[in-house]
Amino acid sequence: MTDHDDIDMLAAEFVLGTLGADERAEIQRRRRADPELDGRILEWETRLAPLGDDIAAVAPGPDLLARIERRIEALDATPVTGEREGKVSQLDAMRRRLRFWRWSTGLASAAALVLAAVLIVPVEPGTSESPFVAVFQQDDQQPAFMLSVDLDSRRLNVRPVTAEPLPDRAYQLWIKDASLGPNPRSVGVLNDRLSLPADALSDFDPELLKRATFGISIEPPGGSPTGQPTGPAIHGYLYPTDQDASAQRL
Repeated sequence: MTDHDDIDMLAAEFVLGTLGADERAEIQRRRRADPELDGRILEWETRLAPLGDDIAAVAPGPDLLARIERRIEALDATPVTGEREGKVSQLDAMRRRLRFWRWSTGLASAAALVLAAVLIVPVEPGTSESPFVAVFQQDDQQPAFMLSVDLDSRRLNVRPVTAEPLPDRAYQLWIKDASLGPNPRSVGVLNDRLSLPADALSDFDPELLKRATFGISIEPPGGSPTGQPTGPAIHGYLYPTDQDASAQRL
C-alpha cells in the first residue's frame, strides 16, 4: 500500500467518524499543514454527503432530546463524591452520544458501506459485478468486522476493523435464510488472523447470498459445540458497493 492510499483511507475514516477522539484531534491539526490530506478530506465529504439524500429520516420521539438533556444536567448538578466518580466517564459518553445523534445517522450507515469498499481489497478484480459488502457493528459503536463478497465467484474476504483476537474464544461466521431452514448455518470459524478461506461461500447460490442475514458470534475455541450460535452475535446484510443499487436496498 502506498502513502497515497494511506492518506486516502485516513481521510475516509475521518469523514465517516470511525476514528477515536485523540486520532481526530491529531488529524485536525495535521490537515492545517498538509494540503494533500486536507484535499482528500474535502473530497470524501463531497463524495459521501449525497448518500444521505437517499435515506429516509427516522424521527425520534418528540421529548427524547429534552429527556437526555435533563439527565445530563442532573448529573452535572450532582456533587462530586466518591460515589459519583464512577459516573464521570458515563456522563462524557452521554455527551458524545448526544452530539452523535444530532448528526445524520443515515449518512453514517451509507458511508460505512462506501468505506468498506475502500478498505477491503476486491477479492476478484475485473469481474462484471461490483463486490457486495456487509458491516458488522453493535449499536452506534465502530464497526467490528467488514465482509466483502464477489457474487460472480462467490469468494469472500473478512476483515477485522476494531475486533481483536479474544483469549480462549473464537469468532464464527453464520448465514441464515429461509431456504436453509429455521436455524443459522455455520460458514466457518475465523482463524488467528480473524479471516476465513476465500471459498467459504462457494456452496451458496448468489441470489441467496444477496438476501441472507450474516452473523458473527463469539464461541469457544474451535467453534460452537452445538452447531448453533451460543455467544453474543452481531449481524449484517450484504449491500452492493454501487451507489445506485445501495440506495435501492437501503
